[in-house]
Amino acid sequence: MRPFLLLFSLLISLNLSGQIFDPVSWKMDQKQISDTEYDLIFTAEIEDGWWVYSQFIEEDGPVPTTFYYDEGDHFELIGQAKESGNIKKAYDKVFEMELIKFAKKGIITQRVTVSDASKPIAGYFEFMTCNDERCLPPTEVDFNFEFKASASTPEPKLTDAKEKTANEKANAQPEEQVAQKESQQADEAALVIEEADESIVLNEQDNGNLTPVIWSGEVIPGENDEFTVSFKATLQEGWNIYSQETAEDGPLPTYFEFEPADHYELIGKLQEKGKKKSGFDPIFEVNVVKYIDEPVYFTQKIKSSAPDQPITAFLTYMSCDDRQCIPFMGTAIWVSPKTGEVLIGAAAEQKIDAAIEPGKIAIMGDTLDSSVAAIRASYQTPVGNCGEENVTRDMSLIWTFIFGFAGGLLALLTPCVFPMIPLTVSFFTKSSKDRKSGIRNALIYGLSIIGIYVGIGLLITGVFGVTALQDLSTNWLANTIFFAVFVFFAFSFFGYYEITLPSSWTNKSDSMADKGGIIGIFFMAFTLALVSFSCTGPIIGSALVQSATDTMGPFTVMLGFSSALALPFGLFAAFPAWLNSLPKSGGWMNSVKVVLGFLELALALKFLSVADMTMHWGVLPYEVFLGLWIAIFAGMTLYLFGLIRFPHDSPMKKLSPTRGFFAVGALALTAYLCMGFVYSEKKQSYDSLKLMSGLAPPAHYNILLPDPDVDAKLKARFPSYTKCANNLDCFKNYQEGLTYANEVQKPILLDFTGYGCVNCRKTEEHIWVADNVWSKIQQDFVLVSLYTDDREKLEKMLISKHRNEKLRTVGSIWQDFQIVNFEQNSQPLYVMLSPDQKVLAAPRGYQEGIDGYAEFLNCGNETFKSYQSSLEIEKPLGSN
Repeated sequence: MRPFLLLFSLLISLNLSGQIFDPVSWKMDQKQISDTEYDLIFTAEIEDGWWVYSQFIEEDGPVPTTFYYDEGDHFELIGQAKESGNIKKAYDKVFEMELIKFAKKGIITQRVTVSDASKPIAGYFEFMTCNDERCLPPTEVDFNFEFKASASTPEPKLTDAKEKTANEKANAQPEEQVAQKESQQADEAALVIEEADESIVLNEQDNGNLTPVIWSGEVIPGENDEFTVSFKATLQEGWNIYSQETAEDGPLPTYFEFEPADHYELIGKLQEKGKKKSGFDPIFEVNVVKYIDEPVYFTQKIKSSAPDQPITAFLTYMSCDDRQCIPFMGTAIWVSPKTGEVLIGAAAEQKIDAAIEPGKIAIMGDTLDSSVAAIRASYQTPVGNCGEENVTRDMSLIWTFIFGFAGGLLALLTPCVFPMIPLTVSFFTKSSKDRKSGIRNALIYGLSIIGIYVGIGLLITGVFGVTALQDLSTNWLANTIFFAVFVFFAFSFFGYYEITLPSSWTNKSDSMADKGGIIGIFFMAFTLALVSFSCTGPIIGSALVQSATDTMGPFTVMLGFSSALALPFGLFAAFPAWLNSLPKSGGWMNSVKVVLGFLELALALKFLSVADMTMHWGVLPYEVFLGLWIAIFAGMTLYLFGLIRFPHDSPMKKLSPTRGFFAVGALALTAYLCMGFVYSEKKQSYDSLKLMSGLAPPAHYNILLPDPDVDAKLKARFPSYTKCANNLDCFKNYQEGLTYANEVQKPILLDFTGYGCVNCRKTEEHIWVADNVWSKIQQDFVLVSLYTDDREKLEKMLISKHRNEKLRTVGSIWQDFQIVNFEQNSQPLYVMLSPDQKVLAAPRGYQEGIDGYAEFLNCGNETFKSYQSSLEIEKPLGSN
């Protein structure tokens, strides 16, 4: 959706007058908080009628304001950036949805810890600005903060000359213009904020800093494990806060978000009491309900089954006076039902941080901290010196080249290409002065073919980039589109319609070929690429899609495809007598296209299967997928035996030996696929076929067989506990698996996997199924399988503390966990951990071979036993 919105914003930003809009100017400042802490302050001055969008925008909305910091070990971001200024949530006419945005003035503050003040903090941010009529394209602004070891901090350098000029112009306004502007803002009751270096501190007086609201709280005991927690807001004179009943498109209402937990439940709604004032607000242009002057009380009744366990919540509110508004987002609250203590603000954050178990993935408000110190330290120097971190990219690219080469060979047999071979070679040999020049021209022709198709591969890589190509393998929308495209290609091969490029392209290229010389030969090759597109297009499309999971995939697959396509022209030009051995063109070439159509149809189901598993639709389980494949190859068998025909087929008088051979092969393949329904007692599921590994969904994803038995007590305690591939016990939540590993004192086999990961399925179906591997995983390890492409939506969006990226799905949490701790984002990745989260051996990627994997597991298990023994020896005398 967002690409369409961006295109829409570009189109509506155009205007006939040629006016250049520049409604936003940025200013960067910094404030030193302590010896090592600084606030980086980004202030946007926005023209009337325009606005800038918040950092916190839904995925289908406009581009949010996003910050990208250059990597460096000399600083660390503290939490997420805070927003203040004239900010409100209102209906946006351009995007037709409720959005948080800044008007007139917006301030974003990011606190950082600096370990080396001699190095700058640099990067850029991206923002988008709109008014009621148009949106401007997203703009990037560079920043560069420099520090000095002194109390006074210098201005940051603005590396964007345009922004710097705008700031200098704004600062150079005549005094009377400034005064007039301030008077006008006061008359309009515009909401502006004081300078950003006046920090807002809750529950603390900080040398006279602005503190419009003082919060406090208490616990009021009740009966039957019930109590009431009361929050008191003491307002400074002239300030107000807004009720929960405030309209959505007005100011931020006051609301308390209690963190869900099993040990307590909320009884009824939050109650509020104070000096209330209702009516139309000219600033926000809506009816508002606000509290003024006197203290305001918010009370929530709670029932707790474990009074000794604290309750945490987060408070969001906005406070305004006659000339400014200040939003407060995600203020921490900590409540102890047992002692009656209530903490709000920084003290609450300290309590929450202290209560987090060491090594636990921590969620603070909207921020996720996936970092585990024990893992990161031992990842570089594992406990054991065995194992191997396998990199499969080189081998994968070899197979990608072979896959492309095979596609090129198939393309040679199609009716669009095959008849061109003798015609083109004869042209070069007859029109050349001698045999040497004929061979040379044919080689140039072949190299031109390679250059054209490789250029396509490089263009695709350049346009989409590394991340986008990798995401194609698991993105549900992309895979659904690929499914539709492959079905479209299949029916083209069946002869129901032709896929052709515009004839003007072919005519233009053909006229260029008439010029002769190297340029003419190149355009002869280009003409071949155009006129043969109806046959080669589906094959090229299939190859590109399959190779898109690697940065070099499109280049490699097109190199293989074009090499196979160009090879005959060079060989037959060098050895013209070989032309006599070529079979004559005929109906057999259409049969090749139809067979390719069946293959395209079968491959289309693979992409639909990926989308189905990542989105949990449940429409293409193992039995349905395999049944459709059996039907497709049964149809191919009937076609090759001449029992069914397609539009361009002529009646078959007799079955040729070659066609009969392929017909028998298709029949054998159909029978082989039927063997995929054989039941395995060991797996309590179907015995999946090795040929289908990475193509079909895993056999345990089925609908006809009963669910394998799992330990009911463990399932009640750990919701993610289930049966994974090959009937292996596993957890799909890291924290649950870690807790269980500590209880049983077994090492963890951490399996970073994905529903669309082909090599993951190969490992599970070729390696894990072996007795010596299966028994080790089941008996010696706690298996934790984390699906990094799981598209199940989170209840609320989170921000990665270390990568500053938005996390919206379950899979994105596990991907963040993998990247932050293991510095890798490819799957599969197998990591063996001790219960105290020490890496036992170097992690392992995909590698074929049962013995190697069994040795990997043995290595980790023996290292764990030695590690446990060393811990026992180190225990003090008399300890348990």
